[in-house]
Formats: sequence, C-alpha cells, structure tokens
Amino acid sequence: MQDFIALALSLAEQSLLLSSPNPHVGCVLTSAGGQLLGQGFTQHAGGPHAEVMALRDAQAQGHSLMGGTAYVTLEPCSHQGRTGPCCDALIAAGIRKVVASLADPNPLVGGKGFERLRAAGIAVEVGPGATQSRQLNIGFFSRMLRRTPWVRLKLAASMDGKTALDNGASKWLTSDAARKDGHAWRARSCAVLTGSGTVLADNPRLDVRLVPTERQPKLVVLDGRLETPLDAQLFGVDRACHIYTASQDAARRAALQALGASIHYLPGGGQRVDLTSMMRDLAEQEVNELHVEAGAALNGALLAAGLVDEMVLYLAPKMIGRGREMASFGPLTALSEAIELDFVSSERIGPDLRIVARIAGRDRF
Repeated sequence: MQDFIALALSLAEQSLLLSSPNPHVGCVLTSAGGQLLGQGFTQHAGGPHAEVMALRDAQAQGHSLMGGTAYVTLEPCSHQGRTGPCCDALIAAGIRKVVASLADPNPLVGGKGFERLRAAGIAVEVGPGATQSRQLNIGFFSRMLRRTPWVRLKLAASMDGKTALDNGASKWLTSDAARKDGHAWRARSCAVLTGSGTVLADNPRLDVRLVPTERQPKLVVLDGRLETPLDAQLFGVDRACHIYTASQDAARRAALQALGASIHYLPGGGQRVDLTSMMRDLAEQEVNELHVEAGAALNGALLAAGLVDEMVLYLAPKMIGRGREMASFGPLTALSEAIELDFVSSERIGPDLRIVARIAGRDRF
C-alpha cells in the first residue's frame, strides 16, 4: 500500500504548476492482486481530476477495474463542479476499495464522497500519506478552512540581511539558479502580490519565465493611491491583473481598467488598503497560495498584520554593509515581541542558500 500511496503523491506533485485553484491530487489504480492498472493527476481547472485521468489510463491499456483498488491523495469529489463527480466514475468502473490520504476540506465535499462510496458497497480507508498531501495542498486547505490564502513571502538577501544597496541596486544579488528556483515558487502560486512602490522603482514583469508553465498566476498590486504607471511592464503579460486601492480617482481607475486591470476599492484609512479584507477577497477569487515579492514597507505591513504564513529566503554568500532591509516594522520594545519562526528546510541552490520558514503555529488549522 505504501508504495502505491507514494506513487500517488509523486503524481500529485506533477500538478503543482497546473491544477490551481483545484487541489493537487494523484491517483493510482490497482487490481485486487496489486497489479498497477492506471495512474493520473489532476489537470488544469475545468479539466479532468486525478481519478478520471487514472481511469482513462487504465482503459487505454485495456484493463478491467472490477474489484480493484483506488489510491488517491484526497477524497474523491461527490458534487458537480467544473467536472462531474469522481465518486460516480469510480463506482461505475467497479472499484471495490478506496484508500485516500485526506478528507476534502471543501464543504461541498467534506466527507460526502466517502459516504457515497460506502453507500455503493466500496470499502474506504483514510489516512495514508495525509501529512504529505496536506503540505502539497496547504493553500487549498487555507482557503477552505480559514477563508484566506496561504501567504508566502519571497525574499533575496545578502548574508548580512540586506536586499539591496542603499541606492536600491539589487541586480543580481542572488544567482541564476536561485532566480530560476524563485520562478518555480511563483509558478505554483495562484497569484503574485507586489506593491506600487516596487512597480515604480523596478518596473518588474513578475511573470513566470524561467520555468515551463501552462498558466501564469494572477498579478495583484497593492496601490493605495493608484500610482501604477500606465506603461508598466506588468501590463504586457497575458494574465488577470487586480489592483487594490484606497483611491477613488475615477480617471486613473478608468485608465487602468482600459488596460485590463480590475480595480478593487478597499480603504483601510490614511490612503491605505485594508489588508485583511484584501486577503478575504482574494480567497473568494479562488487564490490558494499568494506569492509576495515586494519591498520592505509592504513586507513589514503584512508581517505586522499577522498575514504572512511562510517565508522563502535566498541568502547570497555576500556581505554588502549598509543597505535596504527585508521588512520594515516595529520598533519592538522587547525580544519577546519578535515574530517567531519554525524552520522547515534549508537547501543549497547554486551558490546560495534557500531557507523555508513558517510563522510559528500558522499551519495549525
């Protein structure tokens, strides 16, 4: 069993850059005697789910699934969404047992899939691979259970914690390998968030270019005063663009909308955007993972508001002395007020060190 669950999890990983906002799911089908009959993973939103892909794979090879077992990393869906219920497809194929890693947190499913399978006489076992499956789908679980995205802050800094020189120069602080790896994190997200200050200073594209991808994540710009330039490079990429603002400048709004941007008015006082309301709104737009690439002010505001869940930090083997900080918040009056982190992993990426850390306790939901 463990080998088949491990295979299903590896299949789920193949949907990381593909299936959002749907969860990343893998499925393996075997005969009653343990012969591998079919496998698959969830495709793009609106496309077939992992179970259907595995069924198609088995059928293409001429295998009968009567009496077989399905190993799947998330509860088979039981409702009509963009696609039909996977439960019905498994039942129709003659599957007699389903081993699933986790129940689906989506209230439209939430155990109903297991109920339908059991009602059809199918044995259901839940639990193998649960931890790995939940980590693959941390953003989906966050959106379903907390009604906010999983917010990941990406940073690149020198060994002395500076993101740029005093004059703002930062190209290229980290290596080609680190930048490529950073694009992979962008690609798995549903949306990339930056601030208008970064747009004005750097004129970035913030798209996925360095790794193959079939979808570009949405772009989200926090722009309290609607200062985003109309000739900004970010408008040259085919993707949804959402600008959150506290400004009611009708002329600027119309000009940005003419470029394809959706404008969201969410004032939080003092020409600032209500960050918590923005997160809830993004969840309603099916954003599971929100990837943040911004400057010290926005990074600090998100951290101070308790809205960051995880940090991906690339440390370059360089010391640059005085320079720009990673996040601006505080000042704190005691070390006990510091934001506590749990280290998840550390890995060499080319000459640089990538550290993944989570805000302590943020994944307990």
